[in-house]
Amino acid sequence: MKVAVAGGTGVTGRYVVEMLTAAGHEPVVLARSTGVDLVSGAGLDAALDGVDATIDVSNVTTLKRDVAVGFFDTAGRNLLGAAARAGVRHHVALSIVGIDRVKTGYYQGKLRQEEVVRDGSVPWSVLRATQFHEFAGQLLDRTPGPVALVPRLTVQPIAVREVAEALVAIVDGGPQGAVPDLAGPRMESLVDMARRLIRAGGSRRRPVVPLWLPGPMAGGGLLPTGPGARGTQTFEQWLADSGSRGVHPAAGQ
Repeated sequence: MKVAVAGGTGVTGRYVVEMLTAAGHEPVVLARSTGVDLVSGAGLDAALDGVDATIDVSNVTTLKRDVAVGFFDTAGRNLLGAAARAGVRHHVALSIVGIDRVKTGYYQGKLRQEEVVRDGSVPWSVLRATQFHEFAGQLLDRTPGPVALVPRLTVQPIAVREVAEALVAIVDGGPQGAVPDLAGPRMESLVDMARRLIRAGGSRRRPVVPLWLPGPMAGGGLLPTGPGARGTQTFEQWLADSGSRGVHPAAGQ
């Protein structure tokens, strides 16, 4: 099966491409580096010629609602429009657990992405996953200063590779609509994850100060609330594996 991967050069996308290849599929990478621009739509029609399914793991780095909503709305409509013209039979989108409870700016963009998928004419599946193991490192990298203020949150992080495996399995299984939430094997304190990452050399050394946040995010809003698949690699195992391979553990998307 010929499968196009939007965002196929990012951390998640690279794993998806790898898993598709291992499963005997023919991946097509949709990225600016391959001549495709999701926001302008340039190159999409040519790239999707003969494609059977699409997987959308594209992303934008922002906390601003307008930027996130604008990107996911425009990119989603362009991708699905081209997919419909090409006769694509299945569109799979990766989303995030809790975005309908924790309505921050970026999550509003992901909600819009889901709306675009549901309203489109291409049969679809949407998989919501919890934060990746890289989440603590991404947060630390975006927090300047001598002290790291880290939200006092409980998360259930999962390995990116396991998310990619799930996406490929969904493509193989055909359109399913909303797929049960995918989460990591156990709950973790984000503050503790940040401190362990610093001790492991994955971020520069500095004190980590817990920051209390009001609202549903602090009350477990990012955790799954129902049954669904669970990953196997813990955050501690991910840290050890990253270090053994000489990889900077905090490297993100």
